[in-house]
Amino acid sequence: MTRRTDLDRFYGLLHELRERVGGYRYLANSTGRMDWPDRGVYFFFAREVSRTDDDQPRVARVGTHAVSEGSGTTLWDRLRGHRGTFSGGHEDGGNHRGSVFRLRVGEALIDREGLADEYPYWGEGSSAPKDGLRDEEYDMEKRVSFYVRGMPLLWVDVDDEPGPDSDRAYIERNAIALLSNYRRESLDPRDTRWLGTSSSSPEIRQSGLWNVDHVEEDYDPAFLDVFEEYVAETGY
Repeated sequence: MTRRTDLDRFYGLLHELRERVGGYRYLANSTGRMDWPDRGVYFFFAREVSRTDDDQPRVARVGTHAVSEGSGTTLWDRLRGHRGTFSGGHEDGGNHRGSVFRLRVGEALIDREGLADEYPYWGEGSSAPKDGLRDEEYDMEKRVSFYVRGMPLLWVDVDDEPGPDSDRAYIERNAIALLSNYRRESLDPRDTRWLGTSSSSPEIRQSGLWNVDHVEEDYDPAFLDVFEEYVAETGY
């Protein structure tokens, strides 16, 4: 089997997953009251570009949660952090210091538009005070929210116990490695319409993903069989 064959199979399973869960969701209108599984793996798709051979959106980020033993983080907890706030004093903003995904999207927006002088502390530290720096970064947080909330989203229900050897971690790691173009043949390459091409991270620019971890690893083709089993148990 070639990587192209495995990639086509992976996207075929994502198409089946989309049918099983009733279509893509968007964080712009998602809440915790929806029927999210407690645990799973999620896939964000690029709005800007489709795959080379069809009109299926390309996966742009793969993620999961609770891969440390004893962690109680749910799938929705992780997605809510990426979504940002719906209300409060910083409505439609968010906390990029609590979401690496938001951090990377903001970095790319700042780099693309030459806004480094306006946001000199973006990504620095683990938290920002409510006033002052947080207020100064509010406009960019809103732009990040707008971008992330507009991305098509799918998820697969993988309700195993937290830990680095969980099936969720296995699927996440190998899906990223399969999708990544980093230092290897470029399949479904991203063009300049994709915001990630403006990222300061070579791993993001070259992989075509908003991921940094696992992009230069080899994938285990057997993960597709595991993924297929969980797809068949999700939705409906």
